[in-house]
Amino acid sequence: MKYFFIAGEASGDLHASHLMRELKKEDPQAEFRYFGGDLMEAEGGTLLKHYREMAYMGFITVVRNLDKIKANFKLAEAELLAWKPDVLVLVDYPGFNLRMARFAKEHSIRTYYYISPKIWAWKTKRVKKVKKFIDEMFTIFPFETEFYAKYDYPVRYVGNPTVDELAVRPNQDETFDAFVSRNQLSGKPLIALLAGSRKQEINNILPVMTDAAARFPEYEFVLAGAPSQPEEFYRQVLKGKEIPIVFNQTYELLQQSKAALVASGTATLETAVLNIPQVVCYKMELGKIARWGRPFLLKIPYFSLVNLIVDREIVTELFQDHCTVDTVSTELKKILDNKSYREKMLAGYDEMRQRLGEPGCAARAAKQMVELLK
Repeated sequence: MKYFFIAGEASGDLHASHLMRELKKEDPQAEFRYFGGDLMEAEGGTLLKHYREMAYMGFITVVRNLDKIKANFKLAEAELLAWKPDVLVLVDYPGFNLRMARFAKEHSIRTYYYISPKIWAWKTKRVKKVKKFIDEMFTIFPFETEFYAKYDYPVRYVGNPTVDELAVRPNQDETFDAFVSRNQLSGKPLIALLAGSRKQEINNILPVMTDAAARFPEYEFVLAGAPSQPEEFYRQVLKGKEIPIVFNQTYELLQQSKAALVASGTATLETAVLNIPQVVCYKMELGKIARWGRPFLLKIPYFSLVNLIVDREIVTELFQDHCTVDTVSTELKKILDNKSYREKMLAGYDEMRQRLGEPGCAARAAKQMVELLK
């Protein structure tokens, strides 16, 4: 069968490539054409547009690149009509993909969505488009089933790709001494710093994390560098602070750490799956104004995936003007020194992992997709 994929960012390229690999097992005659990236291209088929040419974020950037965005839509529409796939598989990236879903519906092309847009957090009105244009939704968080049920739209929970990726992560048997030696660290107990991947969030969060780190001289704080940012950028933000940086070793760093300071996002889930106690931080511009506006922007009680999955506070969330050197230090001290507090968090992690289920997310999705198409 013929599968047309659209993945508009790096994470979508990763998840779509895994799904393509599993589809080939279920459907040996599978053919692929796609908007995606290098990982998808490695699985075969035809890359029509790289996600690097689609990543336009922010109002001004979008306005400046409207002609390119329109050209991407026209290319996707023309290729869909010319190739006539058995199914269009959309991967997250809602601004582009929901419009393509409408186009596919208008031309009687079956459409599956793999990894739901986060419309449960904001822009919930988009659920109307999902119901109208998406034939099957394959979700990766258990709470999404309940969210869509409120709108009388059944979905298929297939598990979470983070669980899959961590199950096959490299260097799982590496010792603390080997990790320390390989990265020329001091040998003190480690605390991981995961400050996000975008420049603005790193600028906002990392100084708070490192100022808190100065209050714990008995530990060595190590920063997990994002592949998208050069070391020179981090050194500018650190302003002379002697914080070691490791790149492409986030899982290895977490595995050897006693605790972690984590910017809200998928990293909170990764940290919890690896059973590392954490403090969740989120800080953007506008301070108190952003915090006061949160109830109007976000439609969810928590912003960390750990708490959302279990539907109660497992990890403390420090948001906006509540994310200070004092609050981060206080919470970190609790998870390091208060045994019962730490164990309560780890017990919450156990519950979260049970709700997520076993590895095999992409395999389950591929099997169901092929069965539905047949």
